[in-house]
Amino acid sequence: MSFLQVLIEALESLNGNKLRSGLTILGIVIGVAAVIAMLAIGQGAQDSITNTINSTGVNVLYVFAGARGNRENPTVRNVRPLTMDDAQALIDPIAAPSVKAVAPVISDNVTAAAAGQTTGTTANGVTANYAAIRNQSVTEGEFISDDQQNGHRQVAVIGPDLADTLFGRHTELVGESIRLDGQPFTIVGVLAAKGGSSFGSADNQVIVPLSTMRDRLIHRNGNNVDTIYVQAASAETTTSASDEVSAIIRARHRTAAGADDFTVFSSADLLQTASSVTGILTIFLGGVAGISLLVGGIGIMNIMLVSVAERTREIGLRKALGARKRDILTQFLAESLLLSLLGGFIGIALGWTISIIIEQFAAASGTAFSAVVSLGAILLATSFSAAIGLFFGIYPANRAASLQPVEALRYE
Repeated sequence: MSFLQVLIEALESLNGNKLRSGLTILGIVIGVAAVIAMLAIGQGAQDSITNTINSTGVNVLYVFAGARGNRENPTVRNVRPLTMDDAQALIDPIAAPSVKAVAPVISDNVTAAAAGQTTGTTANGVTANYAAIRNQSVTEGEFISDDQQNGHRQVAVIGPDLADTLFGRHTELVGESIRLDGQPFTIVGVLAAKGGSSFGSADNQVIVPLSTMRDRLIHRNGNNVDTIYVQAASAETTTSASDEVSAIIRARHRTAAGADDFTVFSSADLLQTASSVTGILTIFLGGVAGISLLVGGIGIMNIMLVSVAERTREIGLRKALGARKRDILTQFLAESLLLSLLGGFIGIALGWTISIIIEQFAAASGTAFSAVVSLGAILLATSFSAAIGLFFGIYPANRAASLQPVEALRYE
C-alpha cells in the first residue's frame, strides 16, 4: 500500500465516526495547548525578569541587612541594620577602588493624593546618585538633587502610571502639588516609563529625597536605611567590588567571615536566582500539562481498541483477500498517528491563542510581559503528540494485525 492510499483510508475511517474522532482529538488538543501555553508563559516571565534586571545595569550590587541562610547558620545572632555611615564608607577609593557610586534607599508604602484622587503607592527615599545607578531618567523636570537632599526639601519625582492615576496625564506636571500620607510635596519631575515586569510596575512609584522621607513620611530615628545600591566601576570589576563591599561592612559590623549579618547580591546573582525559579516553575507546569497529553494518549488507545473490535470482520475479510499483517498494522497506526497529529496542530494554535489572551490580561493588570512561543516548544509538542499516537496505537494496531482471518470472519 502506498503512503497516499494509507492516508486516504485512515481519513475515511476517522470520517466514518466524526463525533468519536473529534472527542478523541480533543484530549490531545487540550494537552498540547496546555504544554504550549505553559512553556510560553514560563519563557515570557523569565525574559521579563531578565530584561528588568539587565535594565538596571550588569554592574549593580544590592546590599541588604540580614544574611542568607540564617536558619542554617546559628552563629548569626544579632543582625545590625544598614546605615548611612555604612553607605558613606563604601565610597572610600582606598578601601573600595572598584566602587564607582553608592545610593542608600529607604522604602515604604504610602497613600498618594492629588486632584481629588487617592491611591496607594511605593515611596522611595533616595539620594542624587540613585538615578545613575538604577538607570532612571525623567521625561520632564529633574531628578532629586544633592541640594534638595541636603535641604530636606519636600519635592517628589513620580512615575507615569501614578501620574495617570492621580492627574489623568503624565505631562506638564512639574510644579503641581501631591500629598503623601497627608504631607504636601511639589512635583519636580516625571519618570520615564519602564513598563511592568514580573516584579510589578516600576512606573507606579514616587521618589523623594531620603532626608525628607525619614523626617516627613516614616519618622525613622537614627540613620538606618533599607537597601544600599552599589555601582561597580565596570562589569568586569563587579566581583571585586562585591568583595570590597563585604569586607568593609564586615569590619564595620564586627562580624567574622561566614557569619555576616548582611547580604550582597549582584545583578548576575539575581538573574541566576530568578532564572532558576522560573525554570523550575516552567518544568513543573509543563509536567502538569504533560499529564493531559498522557490522558489524551490513553483515550486514543481506548478508541482504537474499540475500533478494532468493531472492524474485526472487516479485518478478517481484508486478510482473506490477501492483505498482509504489515498492511493492517500500518493502517491502524496511521489512524492513531493522524488523530494525534490533528490534535497536536489544533492544540498548538489553541495554546498560542491562550498565551496571547493571558499576555493581554497581564498587561491590563499592570504586569506586562510577552509570552514567547518558541520553535522548540512547537517541535516538542508536535513530536510528543506524534509519539503519543504511535505509542498508544501500537497495541491496538498489533492486535488487529494479529487476528486470524477465519476467526475474524466468524466474529459476531
